[in-house]
Amino acid sequence: MTWFLFILLSVMVIGGGLGVVTTRNVVHACLFLLFSLLAVAGLYVVLLAEFLAVVQIFIYGGAIIIVLLFAIMLTRSEEYPSISDNSQWPLAVVAGLALFSLLTATFVVNSRSFEVMHRVALTDLGRNLFTDWALPFEIASIVLLLALIGSIVIAKVERRR
Repeated sequence: MTWFLFILLSVMVIGGGLGVVTTRNVVHACLFLLFSLLAVAGLYVVLLAEFLAVVQIFIYGGAIIIVLLFAIMLTRSEEYPSISDNSQWPLAVVAGLALFSLLTATFVVNSRSFEVMHRVALTDLGRNLFTDWALPFEIASIVLLLALIGSIVIAKVERRR
């Protein structure tokens, strides 16, 4: 049953990712991304990492998607046809396939078998997050806030012109 759920959720993640890169509508791409991120949260549940699943839903499924939707709403929609037809897509496909091949080869060469999954105590996880990883989380939140403020400023300046 666990193996079936893992395969199903993996297919959902890949399907959502393909939807992101193949759709022409940026709002639909954002919704495909949300679908993929929620499937990743499901993978975390299957892997007995419930805390990561909740964080995945709140941070990525909520906050990041909202920031992306704000950025989409603040940009000018008349530029979409000119930026959606990019002549460099064959290079992007080659680069993506090369990266996929490299990651697959690395996985095959370094594959390990884990028979027993261990739960991490929530107290240990909380202690590590608030001691060792507090500064990186704060820096990431400041960068996201600056990106949102920057997109608002750029949208306001462009509309005045």
